[in-house]
Amino acid sequence: MAMAANSALLVMDVQRDVVAIADDGSGYLPRLRRAIDGARAAGIPVIYVVIGLRPGDPVVSPRNKVLTNAVRAGLFTEGAPGTEIHEDVAPRQGDIVVTKRRGSAFSGSDLDLVLRARDIDSLVLTGIATSAVVLSTLWRAIDLDFGLTVLTDACLDTDPEVHRVLTEKLFPQWADTFTVDTWLKALAPR
Repeated sequence: MAMAANSALLVMDVQRDVVAIADDGSGYLPRLRRAIDGARAAGIPVIYVVIGLRPGDPVVSPRNKVLTNAVRAGLFTEGAPGTEIHEDVAPRQGDIVVTKRRGSAFSGSDLDLVLRARDIDSLVLTGIATSAVVLSTLWRAIDLDFGLTVLTDACLDTDPEVHRVLTEKLFPQWADTFTVDTWLKALAPR
């Protein structure tokens, strides 16, 4: 694993409402917190990505079933308490928080600009859901020629089987995959 100096840890969609829907009691948030703390200790920037939609979002097409249903359910409205990053993994003063408008961290956000301005060319992906933001961000990052690492147990999905297939069968074809603990050991100075 090349732990380039120009890596960033992306913490994606770990928002209060999303955690409430997806958290399976497996210790996800403490694991993610360890990854965040380890990245910071290694000098790797932590960039938070959140989905935020304008109230009654005028840019959500009725053809987009996922977002139309989310808007109907009152999810992801900018400024709403449930849209805030979960307090167990909250950003620190000075951390970058990128707001996206669709599934991928790159969709409708300035993430690409933020990464290029910092000369970041490798991404470490974490977030909820594995089959949504992680998968769609991974695909876009491949197309943009980013180096990729996925922290498999710092990703979570409401469907454990879909998570397993993605993290065990598909993601290893396109990215380096590690558990949080294995990644942290690889980061440790020798």
